[in-house]
Amino acid sequence: MRWLTWPGMERWAGLGTAIVRVVLGLVMMVHGWGKVAGGARVWTSLGENAMAPLGIGFAPTAFGAAASFIEFFGGFLIVVGLATRPVSFLMAVVLAVATFMHLTQDGLNAALHPIAVMAAFVHLMFTGGGSFSIDKRE
Repeated sequence: MRWLTWPGMERWAGLGTAIVRVVLGLVMMVHGWGKVAGGARVWTSLGENAMAPLGIGFAPTAFGAAASFIEFFGGFLIVVGLATRPVSFLMAVVLAVATFMHLTQDGLNAALHPIAVMAAFVHLMFTGGGSFSIDKRE
């Protein structure tokens, strides 16, 4: 039954982390680019929609811009593995807000995607960028 544990795969953990990191980062870059390119009008709308369920009504443009730039530029940093832990924390916060927004406005089904992606970023926050990251270079 030992074959069920795939012995020896531990040596490939760094590659697995790199694959997850690159895919997550690219997904967030694509997801964030439209928001970054949309400018102040999009940032304001995003900030109003995301922060209203939390009872926060001030500075919607700032909140929307922050989320947009974290998604896009944070995604790039995740791809290359630079500042993986703090950026993963910021991504998890953005996704927690998105989860709450979807739960209150659209229900659980709409919140499943941000919940899953948030869990992946929490994992990266604890494990780091792995052996194939700039963070790991000395």
